[in-house]
Amino acid sequence: MESIKIRTHIGDDGILQIQLPPEIANQELDVVIVFQPVIPESSQTTAKTPQELGYSHRFLENVIGSWEGEPLERPEQLPFENREEIEWPTS
Repeated sequence: MESIKIRTHIGDDGILQIQLPPEIANQELDVVIVFQPVIPESSQTTAKTPQELGYSHRFLENVIGSWEGEPLERPEQLPFENREEIEWPTS
């Protein structure tokens, strides 16, 4: 299976025209079409602010450093697991 990625424009008629390489001529093919609309760079926005996401402008000030329980500690790490080596067949 091969894949070809192209960017194309679909006209008002809704017809997609795809030109394939000449070496594919005179063959039967199964074709799968996956499409995703292209978002123009001018309409892409940067990361949203907390206010744009619906948080109060004081949200970060209220939650940062607000842990009031026992100090968090990282437990001792478990020993590294030794695994059998994978042997690949040779041809």
